[in-house]
Amino acid sequence: MRIIFAGTPVFAAKALLSLLNAEYQIVLVLTQPDRPAGRGMKTQVSDVKKVAQAHDIPLLQPLTLKTETVHTQLKVFNADVMVVAAYGLILPKEVLKIPRYGCLNIHASLLPRWRGAAPIQRAILAGDQETGITIMQMDEGLDTGDMLLQRDIPVDAVDTAQTLHDKLADLGAQSIVEALELMQLGKLSATPQDETLASYAAKIQKKEAEIDWRMDVDQIDRSIRAFNPYPGAYTYFQGSLLKIWQAKAAVKNNPGKAGEIVTTGSEGVVVACGRGSLILEVVQKPGGKKMPIAEFMVGHYLQPGQFFSTVVDC
Repeated sequence: MRIIFAGTPVFAAKALLSLLNAEYQIVLVLTQPDRPAGRGMKTQVSDVKKVAQAHDIPLLQPLTLKTETVHTQLKVFNADVMVVAAYGLILPKEVLKIPRYGCLNIHASLLPRWRGAAPIQRAILAGDQETGITIMQMDEGLDTGDMLLQRDIPVDAVDTAQTLHDKLADLGAQSIVEALELMQLGKLSATPQDETLASYAAKIQKKEAEIDWRMDVDQIDRSIRAFNPYPGAYTYFQGSLLKIWQAKAAVKNNPGKAGEIVTTGSEGVVVACGRGSLILEVVQKPGGKKMPIAEFMVGHYLQPGQFFSTVVDC
C-alpha cells in the first residue's frame, strides 16, 4: 500500500515508526511547520519530522490543506490511504477523497466517547475506568466517522495524562498496523458511531487546572493527574502560586475547612477537601524545581490552620 502519513507529536511519531517497522511504504509525510517553542523560543521540529528525515521520506509542512496547490501535490503521490494521528490541521473534503481508501485517524479514546482535542485528560477527569484507541474512517465532522477497529486498556488509579498518553501511543501504533493488515485482507468492517453516546473532549484551558478545594478528594486527585504534565494543577499559598504534581487521598478523613492544612505530622502535609483529605507529595513554586513536600517544607513554614486557596491575596 502507498501511504501518506500526517501527524506531528510523539504520539504520531510512534505510529509512523510502527508502520515503517512493518515495512509499509510511506510515500509522503505531512507535519506541522517548524515553530519557536520553549523558554528560549528556539525553532523546534516535530517528532514526526525527525522520523521522516531519519528515513529519507518526502516531507511537506503546509500551513493549511485547503489550497489547490497542496491538493495537487498530494495527488501526485497516488496514495492508497492516508493515516492521520494528532496532525493539528483540518482535512477538507477535497483531501479526504484523494487517497483510494480515504483517510484513517488514530484517535485516543473509545469513540463516540471523548471526541475532540483532549480525550486523554477528559477520561481521567471523568474517572473513566477504561479508554483505548479507535481507528476511524475520517469524514468532515469532528471525530464522527465510522469506527473500523477499537482496542481498550484500563485507566489505572495512578495514571497521569503523561503515562496514559504513552500507553495509548503504543496501543495506537499497534492498532494502525493491525487495521491496515485487515484492510488488505478485506476484513475491516465499518461501524457507525452511536450519536446518543457521544461526548466532547474540549481543549484544556489553563484555568481548569486551578484546584477547587471544595471538591471531593477523588475529584481533586483526578485533576492533579489529568493536568500532569500540562498545564499542571495549581493552588495558592500565602499569595504565591504553587503547582501540585503528585498527591494521594488520605486513608482517614481529617476534619477541616476546604483548603486547610489539618496536619503536618508523620503522614505528611494533609489538606482538607470538600469531602475527604489529600496528602501532598510533590510540589513546585514558580521558577523552582519540582520537589518532594518534605524538601519544600525545609524552606517554607507549613502548619495546621494555614490555608491553600484559590484567592491570590489569602
